Amino acid sequence: MQRHISSIAHAAYHDLLRSLKDEAISEIRGTPTRVERNGKAYWYDTYRVGSEVRKAYIGEDTAERRARIERLNEIAAAAAERRSNRARLIRILRGEGFLGIDAATGSLLNALQKAGVFRLGGTIVGTQAFRLYEGELGIRYSVDQAAQTNDIDIASFERLSLALEDIVSEPLQRVFADFAFEAVPSLERGKVWRWKQSRNELLVEFLTPSFEAAEELKPLAALDVHAQSLHYLNYLIASPIQAAVTYRNGVLVQVPRPERFAVHKLIVADRRREGPNGVKAHKDRMQAAFLIDVLAEDRPTDLIEAYEDAISQGARWRERIAASLKRMPDTRARLVEAGVGL
Repeated sequence: MQRHISSIAHAAYHDLLRSLKDEAISEIRGTPTRVERNGKAYWYDTYRVGSEVRKAYIGEDTAERRARIERLNEIAAAAAERRSNRARLIRILRGEGFLGIDAATGSLLNALQKAGVFRLGGTIVGTQAFRLYEGELGIRYSVDQAAQTNDIDIASFERLSLALEDIVSEPLQRVFADFAFEAVPSLERGKVWRWKQSRNELLVEFLTPSFEAAEELKPLAALDVHAQSLHYLNYLIASPIQAAVTYRNGVLVQVPRPERFAVHKLIVADRRREGPNGVKAHKDRMQAAFLIDVLAEDRPTDLIEAYEDAISQGARWRERIAASLKRMPDTRARLVEAGVGL
């Protein structure tokens, strides 16, 4: 049986997340403008700087975001009260044994948020995302599962990054320099996609989906960096969700949907099972098994839909998922119990 966080901690987390979403809307400085493009609608903050009209991307048009924009004046007026309340909520979460984050990672994520990385489509993937499902799913991790990682992987769609017609408020090269990160040279001169902090071995990598045979470096225009393209990543970062990081007064970031994260881990575990990434493949299977166990109990419909979407992508996808599940009989049985047609 999974250990769940208390109802108090679960409620505090969602109050914290709600407050951070309000805070993001309250930072609108001009007039919210709805723009339709290629069948989808997006919101922009339209404002003047001297005689120049500028637009800053707010986010995709959703019922939740529209409701907040309609309450913009009310939300902006309560900014000081929200900050005080968030500090109280984080104290509650810490008192309930909620998983924390180290200061180095927390301060960097806060700086990336302020620069606009997550607002402009950046999605945290990998173990850092896995750790952030504690509040979303109301679960408590074991010591092994809660182990910190020195990697921060951030993924975004190349086409979305170009289509937004917006860019980070501060060059990420400057943000990383402020935290003593140095660019890691790539095989392609001038195309940087990784930064490393020597004092604690923290590594930040940017990734993007590959829709071609080769996995090459691609530009992310909105973030003004390059990214390593990877197959199967498009599935992982489709329809991401927002999450709260319990650092200082809270940091609003973006992570994949947990059901997609779980199924994607089955795919990448099979990719990594041979060669030098065997240890990572074992970790992938552990994270997939844990999340599938939770989701089969609490969100079986989400799990079924995520699985069916993945296997509809093609034979190779089905083969990789099946190969991982062959090594995970308990997880396979859990999927069958949840109603997944294997």
